[in-house]
Amino acid sequence: MKDNMDTLEIKLNSKIIAPSVSPVSYTDHGFCTFLPLSPKDALEEKYILKSIAWPETPPLPSPFSQNKTSDPAHSIFTIVSGRGGGQWHVGDKLEIMVKMYDSQRNPKKCGGDVLLARLHNPVLGAGVAGQVKDHLNGSYSAVFSLLWEGSAQVEVTLVHPSEAVTVLRRLTREQPDRIYFKSQFRSGSATEITTCNVCLRPTQQPMCNYTDLHTGDLWFCYKPKKLSCDARISHSKGGFNQNISAMERKLFQSGVNMKVSILASGPANITVLPKNKGQSQSSSSSVESGPSGYYYQGVWRALGGTTVSQFNTSSAITQCLKGKVVHLYGDSTIRQWFEYLNTALPDLKEFILQNSKQVGPFMTLDYANNILVTYRCHGPPIRFSNVPTSELRYIANELDNVVGGRNTIVVLGIWSHLSTFPVEVYIRRLQGIRRAVVRLLSRAPSTLVVIRTANPKALTLYETLTNSDWYSLQRDKVLRAMFKGLNVHLVDAWEMVVAHNLPHSLHPQPPIIKNMINVLLSYICPKKGA
Repeated sequence: MKDNMDTLEIKLNSKIIAPSVSPVSYTDHGFCTFLPLSPKDALEEKYILKSIAWPETPPLPSPFSQNKTSDPAHSIFTIVSGRGGGQWHVGDKLEIMVKMYDSQRNPKKCGGDVLLARLHNPVLGAGVAGQVKDHLNGSYSAVFSLLWEGSAQVEVTLVHPSEAVTVLRRLTREQPDRIYFKSQFRSGSATEITTCNVCLRPTQQPMCNYTDLHTGDLWFCYKPKKLSCDARISHSKGGFNQNISAMERKLFQSGVNMKVSILASGPANITVLPKNKGQSQSSSSSVESGPSGYYYQGVWRALGGTTVSQFNTSSAITQCLKGKVVHLYGDSTIRQWFEYLNTALPDLKEFILQNSKQVGPFMTLDYANNILVTYRCHGPPIRFSNVPTSELRYIANELDNVVGGRNTIVVLGIWSHLSTFPVEVYIRRLQGIRRAVVRLLSRAPSTLVVIRTANPKALTLYETLTNSDWYSLQRDKVLRAMFKGLNVHLVDAWEMVVAHNLPHSLHPQPPIIKNMINVLLSYICPKKGA
């Protein structure tokens, strides 16, 4: 009992005056605070941080010269000859080498550039993501599985030069609060608004601690001058403090050094011949892992695991979901799935709950076919406007209220809104969600749990400093590591966006969403014998 009382101690000395779990300082991130982990979770965090560690990136030149940074206009890639003297067959691997140069044509000597690669054929509607390896010396390799006959064109994109990653790292270290949030407090006719965050800079102003007692997720607000911490009624995104120099801004220029294609030094296309009889599967020493799937005729085909069926009509989707309850939890990329289903199924009737179209929660029902679909956004940090505090729900807590069973589908997607914070914040959030998933599957093993991964997006300066693909890639790796080995299914949004010919977008365009929904529905209604 004493331990429980200690966790509810009122922290007057540290000026955190709301009853809560006591935070402890995590010195690696200055004013960010973290609760102590169990030895098992701490070891896992250490392992994950090591597994996603990005190569060291160079300090910015002093005096700064953009001419000395990675330049896609002068960098090149080269196709490595195939094992048959320049011939490739379906089932082979295609390897390319990428060499980075600065704008003065000097070869780069270090790694850390952010590259994406894909192989595609627009006429066939075919595409597959390449697996990129950093050789830490200014050169990179990418390997592609050859999965269709005919023409295949290589595309390599520099997302960020290594020097830009140096800046992104500094921002996370020094300015994890660059996106800030506001809460309104009200008592009678009196109202006040204060700033809130996961990482809240200490001042002479006392803080309200809204750490969740069950999940341990941290959240703080500066205490109102006159009102109590209990008077908090709403949450909103407050704004963004852009604090980088003019010099640093030059590293984030669309069309210059951000999301720019790198050209081939020779041919960028190959012709893929039919698979040879008795042909063995070739492999490359550069990159071991293969793609999760590929597009052909605009349709996503999974490689291994569940066969992806096509649910091209509302009746096909309805038949699959008949008698099912689908709970969607997460950010706006998961809300997009709710909106797709709500539009695709005319017999779904949405309950008008007078909620914000951005925030929810939402509920839609097909009474005749006994289909229920719900959506709820995840808890803070969430960059939505005017969320009532009563609707700030952590996914782990929501999962503990799900009964589960063979007709229950739980879909999770959480990544975009946690990109500006130290990755430890994300690791701990997912550890809590995973514990809740384990509890759910323990009491209701037949429950289907599906998780949507992160995906690359269009980048402006603002989007880069708050939600760069580099940040998203780190979180994507964390998510995959966190749920590896559990009885959950992934929808690989990352590869499904990289491999497609449509532009990258936080909210992918309808053809990509349709393919994602087909993957989801294929998990719910797998082909017999598949």
